[in-house]
Amino acid sequence: MSLSYNDKLILLQYAINKYDSENVLKEKLKDVLSVKDIERGIDTLIATQRVRRIGADVLQNNVSHTELPELPENLKPIIERI
Repeated sequence: MSLSYNDKLILLQYAINKYDSENVLKEKLKDVLSVKDIERGIDTLIATQRVRRIGADVLQNNVSHTELPELPENLKPIIERI
């Protein structure tokens, strides 16, 4: 399945909502995204203040700054599967 860059970011945000550990995220998403895509996406989400790092391995959606975007239909099965 080919995901747009925006889809990858939304997927990461929902995965972070489910698992706050960066290492767990990489493990759960390794079949969907490359490690490079995951790391680049996390960096982008942090830079745009949609996600914040609250520990060495802990990530959190920055819901005080921005709401989670609506989950597109094509991403729902992926989120349910991880």
